[in-house]
Amino acid sequence: MAIMPKSWSAILILLAFTALCVPIGAQYKTSPPIQSITPAVVSPPQLTEKTSVENPIPDIAAMMRDVEANQRKAETIQKDYIYRSVETQHELDSHGQIKKTTVTESDHFWVNGVPVRRVVTKDGKPLTPDEVSKENERIDKVTAKAREKREKADAQGKETDPRGNEEITVSRVLELGTFTNPRRVQLDWRDAIAVEYTGDPKAKTRNRAEEVIRDLAGTVWVDEQDHVLARVEGHFLNAFKIGGGLIASIQKNTRFSMSQTKVNGEVWLPARLEGQGSFHALLFFGFNGSGQIVNSDYRKFRATSTILPGVIQVDGPQSKD
Repeated sequence: MAIMPKSWSAILILLAFTALCVPIGAQYKTSPPIQSITPAVVSPPQLTEKTSVENPIPDIAAMMRDVEANQRKAETIQKDYIYRSVETQHELDSHGQIKKTTVTESDHFWVNGVPVRRVVTKDGKPLTPDEVSKENERIDKVTAKAREKREKADAQGKETDPRGNEEITVSRVLELGTFTNPRRVQLDWRDAIAVEYTGDPKAKTRNRAEEVIRDLAGTVWVDEQDHVLARVEGHFLNAFKIGGGLIASIQKNTRFSMSQTKVNGEVWLPARLEGQGSFHALLFFGFNGSGQIVNSDYRKFRATSTILPGVIQVDGPQSKD
């Protein structure tokens, strides 16, 4: 469910693999300039129930609104980071045995307000010049469309996520489902509030994105100190398609999980994303079996860039104060 989007709705759709699972946008022809490197080893989270009477459990709605606000504030810092992801997909045969495994290694970062993804290798092999050219063309088109959508929305006074998609506030999410059973736990040795989310099948939706949120059920872990989403596990209550299956196609009971990690003591970034079932999104990422994305090597950079059709110019790194 990866990378983070601007709004609460985008966060949930990320967890559903349709928004930040594989961030798409412009790409650099070469790696952006790096300021510092923070090695990171990502491992499955450690979950421990924790009982305490010292502090009352916070109000769920208020906590979720804090998560929404903190995510928007964090974007300024997130845009200064780049990280490496390794995406592994296992395709199963009719007997449930793995018949094909693919591995894609990529860099993820932001440019001109858009989260981007630059493929580095496929199954251990660098992209061919032809593959690089095709990827540039595809990403240029997607980025241009996102920027066009944002500009139109801005002109109409509408709030959108970095890709120009309409935002759905946490207040709206609370109308599409319910959060229940809040409890304090230890998640990777940090205090967290775990809460169950279940979509309301009777809730009236306004668009396909809201249908995604309504059709989700699972558990959310919110870091108690920073009030950010630290982990989510869930599954889809119904099968559905978006854009006739071109944008996303997901089978009923497809399961997913995502987690974030705190980097340099200042920002939370995607750490791990996993799924089981049948899912395809954006004609780019999908699986019929299982898939996972593991992120690491979080690095900090500062750069400015100019995006033209098929060309991206990157200036040098800025010096630290």
